[in-house]
Amino acid sequence: MGKFSRKLQKLHDTAPKVDTAVLVSIIRQGQTERETEEHLDELAFLTETLGAKTVYRFTQKMEKPDIKTFIGSGKLEEIQSYIEHFEVDMVIFDDDLSPSQMRNLENELKVKIYDRSLLILDIFLNRAQTAQAKTQVELARFQYLLPRLTRMWTHLERQRGGTSTRGGAGEKEIETDKRDIRNKISLLKAKLRDIEKQGITQRKGRKGIVRVALVGYTNVGKSTLMNLITKTDILAENKLFATVDSTVRKVVLENVPFLLSDTVGFIRKLPTHLIESFKSTLDEIREADLLVHVVDISHPNFEDHISVVNQTLQEIKAGDKPVLLVFNKIDLVEQMPDEEGIMNMTELELEEANYLDFPSLSDAYEKKTGIKPVFMAASSGLHVDEFRQALISEVKKAHRKIYPHYLEDEVVDWELKDLDT
Repeated sequence: MGKFSRKLQKLHDTAPKVDTAVLVSIIRQGQTERETEEHLDELAFLTETLGAKTVYRFTQKMEKPDIKTFIGSGKLEEIQSYIEHFEVDMVIFDDDLSPSQMRNLENELKVKIYDRSLLILDIFLNRAQTAQAKTQVELARFQYLLPRLTRMWTHLERQRGGTSTRGGAGEKEIETDKRDIRNKISLLKAKLRDIEKQGITQRKGRKGIVRVALVGYTNVGKSTLMNLITKTDILAENKLFATVDSTVRKVVLENVPFLLSDTVGFIRKLPTHLIESFKSTLDEIREADLLVHVVDISHPNFEDHISVVNQTLQEIKAGDKPVLLVFNKIDLVEQMPDEEGIMNMTELELEEANYLDFPSLSDAYEKKTGIKPVFMAASSGLHVDEFRQALISEVKKAHRKIYPHYLEDEVVDWELKDLDT
């Protein structure tokens, strides 16, 4: 029995350790507690996606961050006591830290410090599959980390055996590390230019065919929708940034061919370096004839997510594209009942109910985009036919601009067999 117990103990000791993290956010003037919690919920989801476990959340009301340590001295001491007592591995901030703030925090807290941008960059680095995506993320990461090298932790290596990589170069090695990083940045830029030349050549070969790009906030169901249309098996899971690499598939619906691309999801405060480095991938969006904007309508903050996506599209100069808005995951929300149903409800029931008025939403966004939105649930196939009909209708409009007489006066009945690619 003793020998068996020792074997079990050995197995337990060699199991991979899950890093623990505390989250930190400041509450600015005009920001509600609910907004703060929603932002921290998203940060916790990002932390989970990286592979760490959130054990506590710290917030502090401040008009502006402290120039030295981002948070006040009292809150810093509180965090320090907590991480020492519970042996926490990392502290994650919901905002970006300046190089000096990161250095000061690491010196004070003696653990790994993540800010929001670094967290997202590391998630992208772990999830990138193609040579292009890996090169883009590595370039963005090195550019972001170059001014943030510290004596305690350089962030230079990819995670080994989990998310915790402690230690780092000594003070004398920092300048050498910076020189190495600058050389790597130059090499990555050259490599990316070669990859982008290949991408430009590939995209030139796609001229003369309608191009459709799926866009949206991260984790809204774009990849599930892509699989539904193309009958392929692209990774789709309930994690942020499940898709980092852009995927393009040819589809033929009702005798009309088009290219459909699944692109990386957007998110609040997406790192600037990442947007710049993903230029060639975002060209799939910029050069598209139609954008299919997928929205997770079950998320309580879905309207803010729409705004984030629209703002990002403007930033990458793709805000003038035709947009088919798709409200996904309607199976997870309750729709506003009809007038008779409302009459049978008490005032308390109406107050407590969290109904969504689909017709009003449809009218409001149709006025904004000029295209009637679609309400569906991609994972269960609910209203998928309505989506296909709306998609092919918009694809035909774009197709006619390229080939004005291709579908002139043609009426084709909708058949599922036309979906085979």
